[in-house]
Amino acid sequence: MTMNLKVILLLASAGALQAGSSDPVVQEPVASDCWITPMLDIRARYEFADIEGKDPSNALTFRERLGLKTKAWYGFSVLVEGEFTEVAGSDYNANAGPHAYPYDPANSAIPDPRNAELNQALLQYEGFDTTVKFGRQRLIYDNAAFIGNVGWRQNEQTFDAVSLSNKSITGLTLNYAYLNRINRIYGAEADSPLTTKPLFDNVQDIAANVNLFNASYTGVKGVTLGGYVYIMNFQDKPNWDNNTFGVSAKGDVLGLTLYGELAWQDHAGFNSNDQAWYAHFNATKNFGTQTLVVGVEELGAGFKTPLATVHVFNGYADAFANGRIEGNHNGLTDVYVSHTLPIFWGIKWTNVLHAYGDNTISTGYGWEYDSVLVKKFDEHFTALAKLSVFESEGDAFVGSAALPTTTRASMELDYTF
Repeated sequence: MTMNLKVILLLASAGALQAGSSDPVVQEPVASDCWITPMLDIRARYEFADIEGKDPSNALTFRERLGLKTKAWYGFSVLVEGEFTEVAGSDYNANAGPHAYPYDPANSAIPDPRNAELNQALLQYEGFDTTVKFGRQRLIYDNAAFIGNVGWRQNEQTFDAVSLSNKSITGLTLNYAYLNRINRIYGAEADSPLTTKPLFDNVQDIAANVNLFNASYTGVKGVTLGGYVYIMNFQDKPNWDNNTFGVSAKGDVLGLTLYGELAWQDHAGFNSNDQAWYAHFNATKNFGTQTLVVGVEELGAGFKTPLATVHVFNGYADAFANGRIEGNHNGLTDVYVSHTLPIFWGIKWTNVLHAYGDNTISTGYGWEYDSVLVKKFDEHFTALAKLSVFESEGDAFVGSAALPTTTRASMELDYTF
């Protein structure tokens, strides 16, 4: 069934290419005179992971997204996209249960299992300053701290949803989405249904009853204001339930770009019976072609972000990712400094240093160094190399077990058409 889907998408894309479309596609296809526009996104990646207490892992994976989007007809259009991940070798643990390949619990986790599934399939309407999407879709709100697509992993997170975005008032964007199902990063072969209470009860796609309200306002020059209300309930995953209310502001002051965000969460904690605060502040300064960012992010004990792109936050080693998703942690303060500069051959080099403690800064979890090299060859090809080293100080972020020292490194090549 999945192989047939892949063949159909390949043939349809080839036919559309022969019809003369050559517009590049990044996240969504651009406008075209053709009735059908192809979507193609290919990524090859080697990733290394060494988590203390586990054997080192080596993953060589290839991810293709193949899709089509129709030209709008009276405002209506259709988008269909398949996602396919191939695995070369099995020297790692995809962390999606024994039914997903590869599975080796002795190895360090790299959550990129073999996969073939429908990534997006939606009907879209655009008109009257409003965009409505119905079906399986990608959603990213603000900086993805609460709602994101987990774009770093080979199999992205998408949602079975109805979403609406309205821009009738100048400078004001209003977003609403109702989510019925969360299609997670662990793929179609992830372990058995949640109702059987399996060992791997955090890897399946999850039925949801989630309402998302999000707004941003740019009507004041140099300032962006935001606000959101996220009401989340999950079938068979009650520890993810939460009600979250937040505001944010970003603006330029005295040559600095300042960002601040505050949120309060009801039903925080693993048992969804607590309350917690969230705060994130940073300042950005550009020095010619260089950029310096200094910031702090704090999560009160049990504050959870189950639908976020957590890889973007708290270091690329992902030492804090699972606790942040599940809401079973002891609190986190992340103080970080980031520096980006161009070096040679058009390569951008970013270095980030993190210092971690609990939300009272009385417990030190450790520190982390991240380094990223990015080379954009043209509008289609991008290469990336990433290194992350988390050094644990032996304190517990979740329960009483010490955080493990972790090293991750990866190299990848992306092609998008």
